[in-house]
Amino acid sequence: MAETTLSSFEDLKGATAGNRPEAPVYAQKLDKQGRAYATGKRKNAIARVWIKPGSGKIVVNDKTFEVYFARPVLRMIVNQPFEVAGRVSQYDIMVNVAGGGLSGQAGAVRHGVSKALTHYEPELRTVLKREGFLTRDARVVERKKPGRAKARRSFQFSKR
Repeated sequence: MAETTLSSFEDLKGATAGNRPEAPVYAQKLDKQGRAYATGKRKNAIARVWIKPGSGKIVVNDKTFEVYFARPVLRMIVNQPFEVAGRVSQYDIMVNVAGGGLSGQAGAVRHGVSKALTHYEPELRTVLKREGFLTRDARVVERKKPGRAKARRSFQFSKR
């Protein structure tokens, strides 16, 4: 094993430059119909998302996007990945979502859409990751403990 002595900072730079691992190259992942698929999760909600190039039509559980997510805040959450990536109204999305409430479902759809976008266009990964859309939010409801009214709340105390 050849041992090299480093006598200056330039020698150190040269020694470490060749040892850097290359960044992973992500490839496009499409099914036979030319769609990208991803699963998004948030709280107890799970969303299965398929995207394909189109006019921007979004269908959630066989209902239109505006009917299923009636509150504007929920629609904004779902559309965030497209706005950040600059791809508004360029993809048709079909979503099956189950479990949890509407807020958790909107978060799950956002997570799934972000992952599906990276499968369709791998170069968008850095933009979406920087905004935190590819990270699974692991916070879930804490379980109820025995001898407690809820997860942490005690029963009412009475001295007599």
